[in-house]
Amino acid sequence: MATRGSRSEKVKRIFYQFDVNHDGGLNREEMAALVVAVNPRVKFSDEQINAILDEVFRTYGDFIDGEKGLTYEGLLRTYDDGAGDVDRDFDALGLELSLDEVKGASMASEASSSSIVDERVGESQKKQRTAAWAVSPNHGIVFDDTWKIVDDLEILVKRLKAKQAGSNGKVKGENLDSYSEAGWSRELGPSSEISEKRVYWEESGHDYALFVKELGVLRSRADGARSREQAFDGHMAIGRVLYEHQLFKEALVSFKRACELQPVDVRPHFRAGNCLYVLGRYKESKEEFLLALEAAEAGGNQWAYLLPQIYVNLGISLEGEGMVLSACEYYREAAILCPTHFRALKLLGSALFGVGEYRAAVKALEEAIFMKPDYADAHCDLASALHALGEDERAIEVFQKAIDLKPGHVDALYNLGGLYMDLGRFPRASEMYTRVLAVWPNHWRAQLNRAVSLLGAKETEDAKKALKEALKMTNRVELHDAIAHLKQLQKKKVKANGGNNGETSFVTVEATKFKAVGEKTTLRQDLAIALEIRAFQRITRLSRCDVDLLKKEMSDGDVPVSYSGTGAPQRSIRKPNLEEILRRLLIFLKPETFQGAVKAINERILSVFDDSGAGRVDLGMFFAVLAPICSGSPEKRKRVAFDALLWRPVNEGGGAQIRKCDASKYIKLLRAIYVPSHGVSEMLELHGETDPSTMSYTEFLVMFNDPDWGFGIMSTLLKLETGDRNRHGNQVCSVCRYPIIGSRFKEIKSHFSLCNQCYSEGKVPPASKQEEYRFREYGTESEAMKDKCKCFNLQSHNDL
Repeated sequence: MATRGSRSEKVKRIFYQFDVNHDGGLNREEMAALVVAVNPRVKFSDEQINAILDEVFRTYGDFIDGEKGLTYEGLLRTYDDGAGDVDRDFDALGLELSLDEVKGASMASEASSSSIVDERVGESQKKQRTAAWAVSPNHGIVFDDTWKIVDDLEILVKRLKAKQAGSNGKVKGENLDSYSEAGWSRELGPSSEISEKRVYWEESGHDYALFVKELGVLRSRADGARSREQAFDGHMAIGRVLYEHQLFKEALVSFKRACELQPVDVRPHFRAGNCLYVLGRYKESKEEFLLALEAAEAGGNQWAYLLPQIYVNLGISLEGEGMVLSACEYYREAAILCPTHFRALKLLGSALFGVGEYRAAVKALEEAIFMKPDYADAHCDLASALHALGEDERAIEVFQKAIDLKPGHVDALYNLGGLYMDLGRFPRASEMYTRVLAVWPNHWRAQLNRAVSLLGAKETEDAKKALKEALKMTNRVELHDAIAHLKQLQKKKVKANGGNNGETSFVTVEATKFKAVGEKTTLRQDLAIALEIRAFQRITRLSRCDVDLLKKEMSDGDVPVSYSGTGAPQRSIRKPNLEEILRRLLIFLKPETFQGAVKAINERILSVFDDSGAGRVDLGMFFAVLAPICSGSPEKRKRVAFDALLWRPVNEGGGAQIRKCDASKYIKLLRAIYVPSHGVSEMLELHGETDPSTMSYTEFLVMFNDPDWGFGIMSTLLKLETGDRNRHGNQVCSVCRYPIIGSRFKEIKSHFSLCNQCYSEGKVPPASKQEEYRFREYGTESEAMKDKCKCFNLQSHNDL
């Protein structure tokens, strides 16, 4: 990254190259020439050029000098705000800094990073020695007394650093350069990446306590200033210095005090939000950014150029809470306000990928890479999105590009390893996970996946060693299951029938050859559907959401009635607002788990609801679709589903009855979402149903419980909910060799047993080939023992 000094020299060279008339400004014609020249691969239309120029001249109106146009300071500000990449543009124009310019820039940079100041130096030298923010317009130090406070604070920080330094002379830190950066705008002045080196200060010792006490004296000096403006200037400067040295807790105190002094100023709210985010206090961070946004919008053009940065950081704080759909909205706003903001586009693409909207994610990430070709993190996320779309070969190329740009990029290496695993290229996968562990030795998931890939490559001994290493890192149950599975495979020594991983071979038979013995035995087809719904319940954690909470949302929520394109009234809301409701329903989830739940709901439910792409959802119908898979008795779930349909405006005023066409639409939506193999064709028949007749709750239940055309699969789902954690002693599945958890399906002739999954997929051992397979289901081993006793008694009677 260029230093501040070399950066300004480069901008100056670019400015003077295009200031053809040498009037100290870039008019529209000169700016157009600059835009075209630094984007040689883009063919701009006149409309696009005019739109870009309009945005620049509007956003940076404070830097427009009449007819002359954009000043040098204005061009520098556009680069500082992330609207362009100075190094890329400089190289694209084929420019080079002269030796004198490089030397001057280096001296300026060295001066700006100096920590200790001789108070006798002159004013110009004083401003040179401090970080660039201190002398930048609108964000720098205004009062001379503030410079003295900064001088003393730098001495205090240097003293603390010296006392806490280790044997290598550095404060304890962790290298963050290997991971994907957050991409956010740290500051309101020069936009910069998050520091490569995170510093961790020891806050419990005497040295730190003394530092805080002396810092309090400096804060008192700032409070004792002659005017409110000077006090504000002092606290902002203290906060900025502390932030630069990653003393975030103390910086937050100063920014909060500055907020009290000038509540309508954007800067202290923004920087307080940054501190809170770094400290992991995401909700408070979001609130500060919202205050900054409110102040910026109220301040008119004065803060207009800061809006993209505020939107970006607001989006990132929302992602910290797991609110990715909401974050997408703010990233879009930032990209609209500043079309060349490559970080906003990258974050938008990453967020879209996070909610399962892969094609939109690819488009945003490709735009970000087009503007910044060396953006390793954007390449990494683009490759992940391509893999999700099934474009695996292209994904491998893009992952490799990310690794070429940043050889120790953990995310790219780990995800590329996963891609190779999916493709069955186990030696290459193992190599990627080994490289991950070289950068991050305690990455237990990488160690576990390395073991699996070694097993796939039939390097069993190395796989065992890798599993043991992973077990040293964490004691998670997945590792114990994996080791037990490996032992089972070695004990049986059954080679795969053309399969991978050395697992037991199997034969897949058609569904008609599977027969159920007894009324309690679940049909294979029904179990397959119910298992898929159960997996969705687990991912979304909706099985832990009480169905009464849906009822509460309907009674407490104030959702206005709107009118769709057909003219029918409905309570529809935008996806980000729906995400807020889901957060209340799933308040017990951690942010990252909630993000996974929203992704699953967006992919499976909202994609069916919003097939037109309008971004709005019928809330009553949405609640009705969620009700059957929430927790609660089956009767209560069905009642809430009916009440949700009754809550829709089209059914208001109808007493306790709903329209038949609404009930029909609901059942078909339910089947399209949860029974997609049957429901999609039914959805095609949905349009045009306008039956005005109504139906009662009793009639609704008959429609709902219909096993062929309703949601009769719910009875099988309930059986899974109550019994899919039951273990069967030492019984293992004859196909996958894993311990049987859930129901056990025993073939009554060959006496082999299958787990839920293998039974639903029609897998049987090849040694037990038959024309027909007859299975009896046991929910627990006690049921199996009772059945065995019955058979024994029956045999005894026959002998008599």
